Amino acid sequence: MVGRQILGKRVRHLSRYKDIAQILMANGFGWFIDEIGLMDILSLPTRIFSDRKGREAPSTYERMRQVIEQLGPTFIKLGQIASLRADIFPAEFIEQLTRLQDDVPPFPFEQVVQIVESELGQPLREVFRAFDETPVGSASIGQVHRAELVSGEEVAVKVQRPDIRQKIEIDLDILLDLARLTERHFDWAAHYNLAEVVEEFRLTLMNELNYTIEGRNADRLRAIHKDDKQVRIPEIHWDWTTSRVLTMEYVRGIKLSNAELLRESGYDARVIAERVSHAIFTQMLMHGLFHADPHPGNLAVLPDHSVLFMDFGMVGRLTPEMKRHLSGLIIGLMRRDSDAILRVLHRMGVVPDDVDERRLHRDVDAIREKYYDMPFTQISLGEAVGELFTVAYRHRIKIPSDLTLVGKTLITVEGVVEGLDPTFRILNIAEPFGRALFRDRLNPKHFAERTVHGALNLVDLLSDAPRQIRSIFNELKTGKVRVQIEMSEVDRLVRQLIRIGNRLSFSITLLAFSIFMAGLLIASVLKKSPSTLWSFPTTEVGMAVGMFLLCLLIISIWRSNK
Repeated sequence: MVGRQILGKRVRHLSRYKDIAQILMANGFGWFIDEIGLMDILSLPTRIFSDRKGREAPSTYERMRQVIEQLGPTFIKLGQIASLRADIFPAEFIEQLTRLQDDVPPFPFEQVVQIVESELGQPLREVFRAFDETPVGSASIGQVHRAELVSGEEVAVKVQRPDIRQKIEIDLDILLDLARLTERHFDWAAHYNLAEVVEEFRLTLMNELNYTIEGRNADRLRAIHKDDKQVRIPEIHWDWTTSRVLTMEYVRGIKLSNAELLRESGYDARVIAERVSHAIFTQMLMHGLFHADPHPGNLAVLPDHSVLFMDFGMVGRLTPEMKRHLSGLIIGLMRRDSDAILRVLHRMGVVPDDVDERRLHRDVDAIREKYYDMPFTQISLGEAVGELFTVAYRHRIKIPSDLTLVGKTLITVEGVVEGLDPTFRILNIAEPFGRALFRDRLNPKHFAERTVHGALNLVDLLSDAPRQIRSIFNELKTGKVRVQIEMSEVDRLVRQLIRIGNRLSFSITLLAFSIFMAGLLIASVLKKSPSTLWSFPTTEVGMAVGMFLLCLLIISIWRSNK
């Protein structure tokens, strides 16, 4: 059934499949298309290569980035999301993914008007007193226009590109199909559950396509900073917001990407760096909800040095359990305790069963030794997180996406603040939060709460045990229980067991036959008077029968060993 569905999708999206395949082949990845079996299905010529004579051949990862850029907005966005997963992809590929350009020309204003009026159910002029035709920003999913409501409030209106959802859904279907094909042909893809990774990316991207989710993210972050005068989150105008149109407060400020204008305007870069860092750590470590894409284009500074956050399509969330894991990792790093870091990783259940524990401990120890004598506030957080991700990739440890988002956010923030003030160290701000987390973990109140919660879970488990046991027995009665054991090289192991069993059987048979013959010989020697039994040639007949049975056993052993 699944196979027919996949084939049906290939037929429906045949044109897009060919576009993707031709781009891959033109950039030197024809072998991949051939390997996963799409060459014949798509009826592609065997030679569709661009003329590369006289040009220096780019690296494999550079060519992969070029392919992604040529494939269009969906793949660019997915590439940007994939750049967060340094635990899955090698560092060289991550570096190329971070260079992806999301520079898409704006779509015509006529289409903007059509989408806004269709979504809001009213003519544009009845909602907005003014609406700039030229967007202030344009990206792969949508573009932003400055406007004024009829009430006179200045707003920013984010409008989704026409038909972008349909295009993205087609590309995601194709990408998932390619991921499944890749899993069948490449062991590394199967190990990392590449199709599962694509599904994770799909969820993230589809959330970004729903502007109501972005609006709710902004409301939650604003609630976190409601008493903080140093952070500003734009208000959402929900009356004029839908899944494809987002209307929010327009706040004038200078983006942190415009460093020259910041200097000319006399802003204190160190104060801005401190406030950005403090805001992110407050969101992440205190509330478990944080802006996950704080690059300089999404941050601005206002005249009072307060920091403005923009674009809330990508927000990270940490469950209480994940916050405990994160605090454990931070405390382990602060104490430079390799065993504590490894204990957290094992509690998270992300360490593969076949991991080489000795090598893993050695690699984590190497990171610890590197930073052992260095003052905590002088450590580069981005470098330390990057090295941890490298170790995770080397040992095939798949870090939960929530924590990889934390790592990527911290690396991004460190780059932002160091761009503002090269002497600023983000860990000067992080250290007090780390100590607060440490005190929080030792808080008897929270310890008692976790103990009670664990006890309640245990009570639920015990109370549910009879029903589960009854269910198991019922399935055993009906023969529905199947036990499946998977072992590597099982055929070779079975053959060895058969040979060992045959040799044991052969030895036991020979021993039994020898004992039997010895008994007959002793009996024949000790007989005192002739009788009918001993007048019969028992020894000779027994020897013949025994030899016959032995021959049959040897033949059966030989046949089973074949």
